[in-house]
Amino acid sequence: MDANDNTTPAAAGAAEFDAKALALAVGAGLGAALAGAALWAVVTVLSNYELGIMAVAVGFVVGKSIITVAGPGVRVLGYVGAVCSLIGCLLGNLLSAVGFLAQANTVSYFDALGRLDGALAVKLMTVTFSPIDLIFYAIAIYEGYRFAVRK
Repeated sequence: MDANDNTTPAAAGAAEFDAKALALAVGAGLGAALAGAALWAVVTVLSNYELGIMAVAVGFVVGKSIITVAGPGVRVLGYVGAVCSLIGCLLGNLLSAVGFLAQANTVSYFDALGRLDGALAVKLMTVTFSPIDLIFYAIAIYEGYRFAVRK
């Protein structure tokens, strides 16, 4: 170790662990967000109604996944949980809109999903947006943060 190097082996190990924990948290959070989005879409399309409890479920699953793989939460893990939860909600709404599009055009879900491009995604999100969605997103963001930092 260089005399001018202020990094101790313990500090280097902690930085490596933090980076590893952060990478695990991001992976777990995104995986949980994807699973939550799929569940959100299935419930919404089958019930033909958007349920606010799905936002809580997405935030809960994301936060619990993060803390499970990364250990007791710190603030940065809460931010990861919040962002991943928002991604899960947005994706859940988009996948729901694709489901409704498939029903309206009497095509399979995967056919409709295969036709999805950026322009269509923006149009679907714009057409299906409701101000209540902002409340759902806020709930999911809060839950994702809260469960990811819970000790």
